[in-house]
Amino acid sequence: MGDPKYPRKTWRKPKRPLNYELKMEELQTLGTFGLRTKRELWKAHTELSRVRQQARSLLALTQKVRDEKEPILLKSLSRIGLISTEATLDDVLNLKPTDLLARRLQTIVSSKLGFKTPYQARQAVIHGHIMIGERKIDIPSYTVTVEEESDIHFTPESKIPQMLEKNKSKEPKVEAPAEGEEGTEATTTPAEATTTPAEATKEDKPSTN
Repeated sequence: MGDPKYPRKTWRKPKRPLNYELKMEELQTLGTFGLRTKRELWKAHTELSRVRQQARSLLALTQKVRDEKEPILLKSLSRIGLISTEATLDDVLNLKPTDLLARRLQTIVSSKLGFKTPYQARQAVIHGHIMIGERKIDIPSYTVTVEEESDIHFTPESKIPQMLEKNKSKEPKVEAPAEGEEGTEATTTPAEATTTPAEATKEDKPSTN
């Protein structure tokens, strides 16, 4: 059977976890992508670090060996939508963790199927309301390929589409102001604003009974 393989660590903590700016940036990323814990964010950082390391190692190889191995890495990354088909290793080195988080099933479902927040999309995925083609996927961190992105839809028995339409119909409609109403103030014509000297003296005189 051979020697057992030890799985590599899928995430690593940052070197300065108590840094204030880092904590605020992490919290903002958690809210943007609907992540449950920081461990999910650290997994994206670790995976991206591994990809960058592969790109740097390819740059150090001879041109002949690089021409053989470089297309393999670029094809695997373009398959999941991280880079375009015409990208180079420089584009791989410029990738950010948010690029990887944007390819999660939870993120794509949130933007494609009309959810208000990524946390609503996460609940829909976890409870089995989402399908890719004929497969039901209940893993929010599932990496969606470019080919699979167009096949994402609700399960036939899911009632979430009706709930989303119902909530959308209940939203108050903001009516645009009629033409000429915006910024209008009560104005007086010059004829109304001006008074004759005779009228002014008549108003100033006290009334005598």
